[in-house]
Amino acid sequence: MGTDLTAGGVNLEFALINVSLFWLLTTPHEFAHAWAATRLGDDTPQREGRLTLNPLAHVDWLGTVILPALTSLFGAGFLGWGKPVGTNPGKLRGGLNGLAAVALAGPASNVVFAIVLAVVARLTAAPMPGVAEYAARGVYLSLYLALFNLLPVPPLDGSKLLLAARVPVVVYQELARFGFVLLIVAISAWDLGLWLSRWSWSGAQLLFGLLG
Repeated sequence: MGTDLTAGGVNLEFALINVSLFWLLTTPHEFAHAWAATRLGDDTPQREGRLTLNPLAHVDWLGTVILPALTSLFGAGFLGWGKPVGTNPGKLRGGLNGLAAVALAGPASNVVFAIVLAVVARLTAAPMPGVAEYAARGVYLSLYLALFNLLPVPPLDGSKLLLAARVPVVVYQELARFGFVLLIVAISAWDLGLWLSRWSWSGAQLLFGLLG
């Protein structure tokens, strides 16, 4: 896409695409958490200014911009996060079940957004191939984020399902202490990142196939 900005193994174009897409996808993801929590009776996201699609409200400058840029720029994979949405389980209807619903809203939004981007990619394939390529990359990345966030490892969204399944809080807290390490081991030692990438690619191809 466009001019090749790769020099000496450093791909500036690839990094810019990844960061912009990640920020684009993080916004509806975090908004979905805030919206679901509000619908279930928790006003915390609204009071903290998170019930909005303004990208600036959901950015964590280190996790959403700097780290994704550096890991993409130097070919060290892709790592990043958005600014977490605060919730009060005591205010949520359904308690821990409500907390799980709020958590699942984020990955669900990524699936919905992947469908939207797939439609955009199809509609712009002929008149604006650059836009189509950008949107197609977004489809894959959006599905990857959905799958990754469903992993039952704190602090990822899928870990809230453990609480909904009534896993003892003390066990959850211990998992949370080593959550980041567990993710690194799973991705590096068990090829988890490769599997997620393949599933995301297959999902993207299925979407494009359904769209003709």
